[in-house]
Amino acid sequence: MAPPVTEGEAPFRVPSVDKPCVTWYKIVGDLKTSKKLPLVAVQGGPGFAHDYLISFADLAIDPYDLTVVFYDPIGTGRSTHLPEKNGDEAFWTEQLFEDEFNNLLKHLGIERYDFFGHSWGGMLGSRIASKRPMGLRRLILADSPASMKTWAESARKLLHKLPKEVQDTVEKHEKDGTTDSPEYQAAISVFMNTYVMRLDPWPTEVLSVFEWMMKDPTVYYTMAGPSEFNITGSIKDWDITPELHKISVPTLVLNGKYDEATDEVVGPLFWKIPHARWYTFPNSSHMAFWEEREAYMRFIAEFLAQE
Repeated sequence: MAPPVTEGEAPFRVPSVDKPCVTWYKIVGDLKTSKKLPLVAVQGGPGFAHDYLISFADLAIDPYDLTVVFYDPIGTGRSTHLPEKNGDEAFWTEQLFEDEFNNLLKHLGIERYDFFGHSWGGMLGSRIASKRPMGLRRLILADSPASMKTWAESARKLLHKLPKEVQDTVEKHEKDGTTDSPEYQAAISVFMNTYVMRLDPWPTEVLSVFEWMMKDPTVYYTMAGPSEFNITGSIKDWDITPELHKISVPTLVLNGKYDEATDEVVGPLFWKIPHARWYTFPNSSHMAFWEEREAYMRFIAEFLAQE
């Protein structure tokens, strides 16, 4: 039998914004009747909608029977958009999204939970976990960096493995400040098809996230920048490494063999978090939950089922 699906909006008060704001959410499963803790899934970007994580709804059906909570952070998807804040690095902060996460938990009445964070979602998750919130039981950091400096350096190395014409196109348009050109975007696509998603064609749920972002790139462009290897936004100096030893919950670190989140990028999460495990999916890049979907869900469920 298919699990119940609930959609709604959580009011989210942002002090510096005059209009009412909401966080849109989707729950697959039943928070009230489930005997297992909910898994809250937080996506990447920053600035991506939840759609590409919907494969995690697999965990809500037999034999796993978990309840999975998805949401679109403010500025993305079906939540309140604030294009007037484009370029405002003082507004789009990690603290804003941490406050939103806690507000959503309170709205839904979630006191204890497991956390899955992909890419930027893992960055947010590691920060939250370093503060040792009472309700967090287990943490999954998927394809996520410990520092953006290492991420950018590693991404450049990956770029230099691509055909020279791709490298030349990227370097030319970054030098000229024309990263919105079709040529630059085509070169970015080569990078994405190599290190982000290796399926052909891409799942429609993944494509929809980029469609959302094209409609309103405010969050991604302000916090990250024009591409995965040209980080110019407010998170360019982000680094959780000094705080990783404070994470006390059992933690699972994941990446793919062909991932833009290379071993160099995710390694410090494993080395410095006291109770961490690390697994690399052998046939995947940045989205193993699509590329090796069945094995991925089984692996996640086994980790969450441990006492």
